[in-house]
Amino acid sequence: MNNVVVTIICLTYNHEKWIGDALEGFIRQEAPFDYEVLVHDDASDDRTPQIIAEYAEKYPDVIIPFYEKENQMSKGVVISKEILYPHIRGKYVALCEGDDCWTDPDKLKKQVEAMENHPDVDICAHTVLRIGRKGLRTFIAPAIRDTVIPVEKVILGGGAFVATCSLMCRAESYMEESPVREIIYNDYSLQIQGSLRGGMLFLKDCMGLYRQGLPASWTGSHHGKERILQRKKDRLMLKALDDWTGGRYSEEIDLRMRLYDSDDLITEHKYLSLLKPSEIKVTCYQLRRTIAKFRNSILIKL
Repeated sequence: MNNVVVTIICLTYNHEKWIGDALEGFIRQEAPFDYEVLVHDDASDDRTPQIIAEYAEKYPDVIIPFYEKENQMSKGVVISKEILYPHIRGKYVALCEGDDCWTDPDKLKKQVEAMENHPDVDICAHTVLRIGRKGLRTFIAPAIRDTVIPVEKVILGGGAFVATCSLMCRAESYMEESPVREIIYNDYSLQIQGSLRGGMLFLKDCMGLYRQGLPASWTGSHHGKERILQRKKDRLMLKALDDWTGGRYSEEIDLRMRLYDSDDLITEHKYLSLLKPSEIKVTCYQLRRTIAKFRNSILIKL
């Protein structure tokens, strides 16, 4: 493949039950252009590497595997940046972790066409079906129609209002070094950085599936005290964003910080504190957001 348009990055660890679904979603793409899949296995101790190897042997022009003998994430290695960046050949980068999958064979085609039609936008997302810990099915979607979401709403979204497996970015934006990505390399900082130039392009079509709270997933390992520690890093990132952008988004950053404070109170079961006069505005804002998410899920189902 000499003219790769999309590079897909798939990070996986102990995903033997689900990695096959992810890989099938990749190879079933009916794209009118070349694409490649960089699959990184972080020293899984189950059958994940063997499953990847089977697909790599069957689809050598598409699946490009990377296998580790020792777990790199536990050593603090930023896998995408430090290992996979040099191998990216596409104009665009699409993300999907090994326990999620794509459900629409036209996903890449639709997103590339949308991005080509919006040259001023660097990042695109779409609706995703979320399967919760108890099998509850909801949709992750900040809107019910195709639209461009301004960076202000992306900042307030906190990173969780779109799913990782829905993200596609222009490669230069994805790999750009910035103060926010230097502090914390996660979906939230990527969404903000990708939205700064022209907002986030959102497509209403549901084209992916996100499994929430699995043992080897980010959501499965970040809760309680781990979640509070993560919030501290997010706060540092937002402070860096405020400095980097000269205070342009200070109002949204301040509200996002206060929302983190409320999240921490909930994590610590300090519910009455949410009703203090100083917290009422933030509590009401959270309530409106929750209602909006529920409304969007119902409308998408209809």
